[in-house]
Amino acid sequence: MSEDSLENLADKLAEEAEAAEQSDKKSGGDDASSGSSGGQAKDRNLNLILDIPLRVTVELGRTKMPVSELLNLTQGSVVELSKLAGEPMEVLVNDKLIAKGEAVVVNEKFGVRLTDIISPTERVESLK
Repeated sequence: MSEDSLENLADKLAEEAEAAEQSDKKSGGDDASSGSSGGQAKDRNLNLILDIPLRVTVELGRTKMPVSELLNLTQGSVVELSKLAGEPMEVLVNDKLIAKGEAVVVNEKFGVRLTDIISPTERVESLK
């Protein structure tokens, strides 16, 4: 695909995402529970993609280090990351940013509380 056709596709997707957001706002955003056949069609379409595997990554920060330093790491070593403590972590799906969040501990297990979900329009804009 040429760069022009990719830009046209990205523009079209941005317009469709914007129109979908406006449509959801006007209709209350709860079409599936309306009981109409349109809601059933949406459920059927959603069921087609429920089993597709996705790679979800939570990025605390990044760093670069030579292999010699990496080999010298031991339990208790501190690795300096590019982000400061308290900055939001990025949640990526298939290497695309979809949300930001903060670390939480629940029952002695770490988790991520989503604080900001990237809108479809912003996600399409990031493709350009």
